Amino acid sequence: MRASKGLRLIVFDCDGTLVDSQHAIVAAMAAAFEELNQPPPGPNAVRALIGLSLEETIRQLWPQGSPAEKEQLIAAYRRLYFEQRRRGAAPDVLFPHADTVLRQLDTAGYLLGVATGKSRRGLDAVLTSHGWRDTFFTRQTADGHPGKPHPSMLLQAMAEAGVSAGDTLMLGDTSFDMAMAVNAGVTPVGVVWGNHGADALYEAGAKVVLEDFRDLVPYVSERWPAP
Repeated sequence: MRASKGLRLIVFDCDGTLVDSQHAIVAAMAAAFEELNQPPPGPNAVRALIGLSLEETIRQLWPQGSPAEKEQLIAAYRRLYFEQRRRGAAPDVLFPHADTVLRQLDTAGYLLGVATGKSRRGLDAVLTSHGWRDTFFTRQTADGHPGKPHPSMLLQAMAEAGVSAGDTLMLGDTSFDMAMAVNAGVTPVGVVWGNHGADALYEAGAKVVLEDFRDLVPYVSERWPAP
């Protein structure tokens, strides 16, 4: 399915941009390392890599692990993360005003998308838990693409929406998101409520860094009058 001519696309990162999942990610990662009898990485080391694919995250956190050991760790992390979700021990909490802003933009006629290092299963769980199953026109995950900052996810999102790079924004909290946007030729918009600071976002190419989710509405309205 393709969008009508003239529409604009706003693509969101998930972890650290839409939902505050850092505590769940850090806890599951520590538990996975411990299950393999390895010393867990520090929380800051894990937070710095949120947004990358799980495979790349493990590669950086455990460079000395063999390929087979890394696969074991990846499997353990996925299992433990979803066990947390089933227990409700570490829910993915929305950042303030995220739901309101998404619904405002959707109502105004903008196309919304997601480009995330999460798996399809993980993204679907987040969208279902927050009633967003029908909110996003395009959903790109690490299952079918190279990890950030490769532009593949954004290129596919634009192809599905039928929009050009000039009609696309990428909203994210990490330098990986900004670099992906630059590589895809779309406008990078950073946010300060996630995992990387404003300086890192600007250095990676952000054109603007928002301090409040509600700031996205006037920014988009000024850049693009509602379709």
